[in-house]
Amino acid sequence: MDSAITGLLHAIFKWLHILAGVLWIGLLYFFNFVNGQFAATMDGDTKKKVIPELMPRALYFFRWGAAWTWITGVVLLYVVFWQGSLSMGESVGNMMFAEGTEVTPWAHGMLLMVFLSVFVYDFMYKSGLASNVRVITIVSFGLVAGLVYCMKFCAGFDYRAFNIHIGSMFGTFMAFNVWFRIWPAQQKIITAIKNGEAPDGSLVALAGLRSKHNTYMSVPLFWTMINQHTTIFAGGNFGITESTNWLVLVLVVAIGWHSVFQLYNRAGKVKGF
Repeated sequence: MDSAITGLLHAIFKWLHILAGVLWIGLLYFFNFVNGQFAATMDGDTKKKVIPELMPRALYFFRWGAAWTWITGVVLLYVVFWQGSLSMGESVGNMMFAEGTEVTPWAHGMLLMVFLSVFVYDFMYKSGLASNVRVITIVSFGLVAGLVYCMKFCAGFDYRAFNIHIGSMFGTFMAFNVWFRIWPAQQKIITAIKNGEAPDGSLVALAGLRSKHNTYMSVPLFWTMINQHTTIFAGGNFGITESTNWLVLVLVVAIGWHSVFQLYNRAGKVKGF
């Protein structure tokens, strides 16, 4: 692809990606840190009046923000990383650790994991394992760390490449949750409230859990989105080497998840007048 066209696509789709992401994640944080606590203070009559008017409007921008963030992100992956980088044999693009690194089936396998592991995630959190929050959190963290390691040492991904592809995996999980778990559940919940009925508790739990998951994933996701500006951690500074820089992302995931935990604690303590 012509370099001028590539540069134009990069600029336009990065702008669209950030715009859609701000819309999506802004509403995600509103739902989890503001609206959830506010809704708990409303009586039945107030909910019947407010929720059918508020939530469909908010969820419209929420789900389309998610869709366009994901779509523009995939376009950026192609423009910045994939084109010219994924032919079997010698790599000539930005994907691999070093110019001329051989592209093997491992690289293609890791790309498949970015977009197919959402089904593993969904299965895990519908299984009996999900009943033990501590265990499934440890398992989830271990799987993420394992994927980062494999992208680095088995597939040969560069620092920027394994960062953004883990972020793309989180983004895929999050967009899936919005369209196939949260939105279908919320349609039934809102309809029940509008009709003066108690919503199905399992749907409320499902929508709430997947929205919470998205909130936890969003913080390390932001790191991966700006990873072009974090290459100081790629190796050569602060005792970080090329063989240990993958641990930076693993640490960011852990710190990000703990930060969200603290934000939830704080959100529950903020009161109205």
